[in-house]
This record gives sequence, C-alpha cells and structure tokens, in this order.
Amino acid sequence: MTNILDKKILIVLTSHDDLGGTGKTGFYVSETAYPWRVFTQAGYQVDLVSPQGGEPPQDGADLSDPIQKAFLDDAEMSRKLADTLRPEKVDARDYAAIFYAGGHGTMWDFPGDTGLAGIARDIYEAGGVVSAVCHGPAALVNITLSDGSYLVAGKEVSAFTNEEEAAVGLTGIVPFLLQTALEERGAKHVAGPNFLSQVSVSGRLVTGQNPASAGPVAEQVVAVLSNNG
Repeated sequence: MTNILDKKILIVLTSHDDLGGTGKTGFYVSETAYPWRVFTQAGYQVDLVSPQGGEPPQDGADLSDPIQKAFLDDAEMSRKLADTLRPEKVDARDYAAIFYAGGHGTMWDFPGDTGLAGIARDIYEAGGVVSAVCHGPAALVNITLSDGSYLVAGKEVSAFTNEEEAAVGLTGIVPFLLQTALEERGAKHVAGPNFLSQVSVSGRLVTGQNPASAGPVAEQVVAVLSNNG
C-alpha cells in the first residue's frame, strides 16, 4: 500500500497583479507560508504552480513574521517561487492534495483556468483533498466533477465573505463577490466573524474564510489525509 506521504501537496498561487486598476495585488504571502509550514512539518513535499508559471506577484508580505520570513528564505521554496510550474506541467497523480492560496489576484485568474480545474478534479476523484483559503476559493467556482456537477454543490464552504469585502472597500473593484458566486453554485457558505479564523471541512473539501484561517485549513487538510491514508 502506498504511503500517503509518498505524494506531495500542490500550492496554487495567482499570476494576476492588477487590483482592478486601483493598485497591485498578487498571492498573499501569509496564506502560503503558514500552510507550507504545516504541510512540511507533517512530512509532505510542497510544489508551487500558477496559471502563467514563472515568478508570481506577491502581496502582503510581512518579514517581521518569522513564518513568512522562513518561507521566503527557504532555499527550496525560493527556487520554486522563482519559477512556479505551469498547470500543463503538473501530473495530478503526484499529489495527495491541492491548496489554493488567496490574495485578491485569484479573483481574476483562478475561476477561468481550466488546467487548474482539471488538476483539482483529478486529485479529488482519485481520493485526494481539495482546499483553499480566503480568495483562493475563487478557483472552486467553476470546478466540475466528471459527472458534470459542481464540486462545491451541497458542500459547506468558507471563503472571504461579502461583508469582509465591503470592510476592505473592494466590493466594487473585484470582478464578482466570492460568497455570492459560491452560493450560486450550490455551496452552503459558512461565515464566521470578520477576519477571525473559520474553517469548513466537507468530506475531502477543506476551505477557510480569511488570512487567519490559512494555518488551520492546512492542519485540517493534514488531518483529512491522515484519516484517508
């Protein structure tokens, strides 16, 4: 029997850096660094992929945070971050889980990326875990399973809420409201208080509401994989 740790975890980062003409955005560093720490401490190797490949734009880096600094200083991650994989270079069979990190850029390039959607579907249908945090669940809006149903339909999902989007003043800037889009796909959106950790586990779909949820989402991914392994 194959050890679940023989498979890796794939973290997906946005390639989009334009915040609707109002400034720059990218992947939110803490939402990548905290899961990376959890996954690697659990014994998993981590790969990075982005819609366009190469070096993705960063947002919100805080080098006074030792976990973010450790992620950015890590030799292996620095190499992978400088040249992220393109979706067509990824073999879903190598991965136990896929994790979509957030950052507002995801709202523009995650939903329409059919390559990433196919990877997530293949991992999920092979018994793996699909996970996302904050705006990362933008990727989940258009993922369909082989039977044509939406992955999120009928499942509990947590993502950046309409109320949180209003609180950061970006309701009119983002191309759509994430909570609304997920609900339109049949998801049961579960919201916690603004900017506090909220994680939903619905079978092998694990999602979190905001940056505070990034580490806890990763911990639940590891727990689900342990139970499935």
